Amino acid sequence: MRFTHAGEGRTLRQAAAALAAMGVLGCALPARGAEPQAAVWTPKELTFVYQGHTTNYSCQALQEKMRDILLQLGARPDLQVRPYGCTQTTAPDPFAGVRVKMSVLQPAAADTRVPVAARWKEVDLVANRHDPQEAEFECELYDQVGKKVLPLFTTRNLQRVSTCQYKAMIPGSTRLKVEVLVSEPVATAPTAAR
Repeated sequence: MRFTHAGEGRTLRQAAAALAAMGVLGCALPARGAEPQAAVWTPKELTFVYQGHTTNYSCQALQEKMRDILLQLGARPDLQVRPYGCTQTTAPDPFAGVRVKMSVLQPAAADTRVPVAARWKEVDLVANRHDPQEAEFECELYDQVGKKVLPLFTTRNLQRVSTCQYKAMIPGSTRLKVEVLVSEPVATAPTAAR
């Protein structure tokens, strides 16, 4: 930038330097919700029995799918997801279920447990799939996750649509997008070259 008046130039340069130091000019401000906050791991348990008419799962498939969903929502990686009430393990089961033991983050507040750094993260369970169009077949699963699983997590700004019809697929009828409290990744020290 060029300025014609020496006094204006110095004042504007000082303002620009101050803005740059605050990160405004360099766009270094943290993204919305990215500010770290204190949270604590809280144990949760859930027995989840899937009941659907359009899609059925084997207990193994439901176990894998639920593990993936819980991890996306911020559950600690040491969670346990075990088959529950299954009559078959690899074939579709009319009452496939899982028993879950996990830890999720909640704001620390006045808690006496050791806090960890956490932040808000937007999770779109349908868009994160390998094939988002298949989500229409899983409308009932996402509906049940929204009602039975999400209340165990610290969430905000929920966008849930599940217009499920009996044995029918409706394009665009499924959405489950939410901001969840997740742990900040732990920075690892670089290893020395040998």
